Amino acid sequence: MFDYRNNLKRILNQTAGDDKSLKNGLAAIKLILGMTDEQTAKVTAKNYIEVDQEQLNLLLTSLARLIKNLGDIASKNTALSAIQKLTLAPNINKKYRQNLVNLKQAINLLQTPKDMIDKKVFEEALEIPQKSKRDYRKGKRYTVIRLLSGCDLVNDNNRRVYTMKESQIHSLNLKSGDIVEAVPEDKNSHYEATILRVVGFRELPSMEVDSISTFKYAVVQGRAGHLAITRNAQGKKLRVNGKAVLLPVDSSKYWDENIRLVDGSIVDLAWYDGDVRLKKNPEEAIQIRWIYELEQPQKPNSAKKKRSTTAEKDENLTKLALDLHYQRVGIAIGNNQNEAMLEGIVKRYNGIPIPIDAFQGKKKIMENQIKDLDIVILVTAFAAHDSTWNISEFASKYHIKFAVSSSKGYQAFERALYRAEKGLPAYEGNQTIDYQVAD
Repeated sequence: MFDYRNNLKRILNQTAGDDKSLKNGLAAIKLILGMTDEQTAKVTAKNYIEVDQEQLNLLLTSLARLIKNLGDIASKNTALSAIQKLTLAPNINKKYRQNLVNLKQAINLLQTPKDMIDKKVFEEALEIPQKSKRDYRKGKRYTVIRLLSGCDLVNDNNRRVYTMKESQIHSLNLKSGDIVEAVPEDKNSHYEATILRVVGFRELPSMEVDSISTFKYAVVQGRAGHLAITRNAQGKKLRVNGKAVLLPVDSSKYWDENIRLVDGSIVDLAWYDGDVRLKKNPEEAIQIRWIYELEQPQKPNSAKKKRSTTAEKDENLTKLALDLHYQRVGIAIGNNQNEAMLEGIVKRYNGIPIPIDAFQGKKKIMENQIKDLDIVILVTAFAAHDSTWNISEFASKYHIKFAVSSSKGYQAFERALYRAEKGLPAYEGNQTIDYQVAD
């Protein structure tokens, strides 16, 4: 700290008793004391870290519950969520963030004692599973205000009532102005509400909502510690205000138990168009909205176990000359029939499968499911008749590649996928089509 004592002594010794000398002496003393306060403030600001008190309290509470009961999955997930939000605090230093990352890794490595697992399994075996039913009569209507991640639900008075997480709304393709019906969420403490359905849309004045730009299916490239994004899966460059951008990616911000950013990860980006940081520091303004989980967790295979007939069949089938390059493929089916098999075909050709309920009669919901896809395959064996026309109409409206599989068989769906990607006729019919085989 600045030692001001000698300066004060000199000022007092040189100060006479007249008014002018006393005023000058007082001004000099105030200046010296002001310099001391300014230096103290600088030291304090340098060591100060703005912490979200709500998230910190949530972390401490959930950690206390987790220490008492290592099998408390809800407390574990709450602690991990709080740590994730604390790492995103502004002006956070590296040491503080690294400590949070180390704590997150330690929590993920916690193992539930065997006796607690056996007790939980026994209790779950005694419980009678009950199917949750949605009561659409209890839903209230709200307007969606889209955020970089998730959205706000506002009432007719433009007051925010709920905030939804991206994991709740991503598959709904919601945008600002959508009108939804939602109910409070009581069973899951991580969520404020549950959206029952989309019921309409209204244009919002530009003054009420911030304009958001997105960049979908961005490809993460590089090695650990040196990851960046420059383009998406279709080869389109990342541009902000018309200028190509190389976006560094800090993988520690988006590390999770099941998903982590590595070379080849596919993500969605979002940013506010009016963010002043876009010009000089775009990496601070652009946020990763969604991380696609392209690979399913591998299950340990025993050498003595007999391989499944499906796996053997998949390896023996001839592979077509087709690469979807991580495009989103909508599979129009219903009641989850053969969904796993058809999704497996899409993944086999490097696509991202997105199931579409073809028995859903609401046109608006159907349109929201389809408009952001790259390819739509309609399996007419599963689809309702009126939905068939809706899907074809929306695919044409949004210029989405489209084909029809009249059968639920493996080869029929695979060929429909080939026709859609290559721009061949949507219906195979009796015509001869050359399906080229991969080398």
